[in-house]
Amino acid sequence: MSPELGLGTYRVRAAGEAARTALTAGAKWIDTAPNYGHGRAHHDLAPVLAEHPTAKVTTKTGFYPDGRHSIAPVDVRAQTEESLAALGRADIVFVHNPERSDRDRQQLHHNLGAAFAVLEEFAQAGRIGGYGVATWAGFIDQAFTVAELIALASEAAGSANHHLAGIQLPVSLVMAEPIAQALDGAGPLVHARDAGIVTFASAPLHGGELPGLMTPELVNLIQPGSTPHTAAFQLIGACPALDVVLISTSALQHWKDAWDALAQPIPDVRLRTVLDVLSAG
Repeated sequence: MSPELGLGTYRVRAAGEAARTALTAGAKWIDTAPNYGHGRAHHDLAPVLAEHPTAKVTTKTGFYPDGRHSIAPVDVRAQTEESLAALGRADIVFVHNPERSDRDRQQLHHNLGAAFAVLEEFAQAGRIGGYGVATWAGFIDQAFTVAELIALASEAAGSANHHLAGIQLPVSLVMAEPIAQALDGAGPLVHARDAGIVTFASAPLHGGELPGLMTPELVNLIQPGSTPHTAAFQLIGACPALDVVLISTSALQHWKDAWDALAQPIPDVRLRTVLDVLSAG
């Protein structure tokens, strides 16, 4: 089953307008953070979320609009309170790029566990749906694994009945390692899906740079007669164990094109061929 589309608000100028377009196009997930839109994304999204009570929203804790980063418990608590006050709800609160908190793996896990303990309190009180990790390099750099995140969440909850609910990581032709791992039945996407954790792909077009990097030969290898944009989504649509692909656009036509492409994923055999060609290059 192909993944569904969600709105990522990191690169959109008007988050509220983009959210209305996304929800009109059939998106169920809106992903944001306190530092997005120079700190205005939450404010812009609030009225739209109020109008669409069934829309699911994910936000984050870690970065501040001034660029500061902290996942210390006091900051996680304060920032989550602020997010709930602004948005009205949060289905998932991601710890944002926790790998930035410390280079020492043991200390990083300690920091992450302390952040999870705060978010577990919010979840057990019914104030958020759950929590997770949104990372750029944490899985690639082996700063943590899904199994370790589950262990930290279980420790925070005091039992296996934790509220670890999602992981978010970059998945694209540029960041293709998670795809290759998932094809082999391994890696964070498969391990999360097996544990009932929702998987989110960020930066499917690598910040908009990917289509310009794709040669006609590569596009033709992915899907003969396709365009770079469409081919990129046809490839990611074939990635196993991926639930939601986050795109950042305010244009309804872009949504329709991406939906159509995801609904026509390329065969696994061709996906393997493309990944082999890329790795050889």
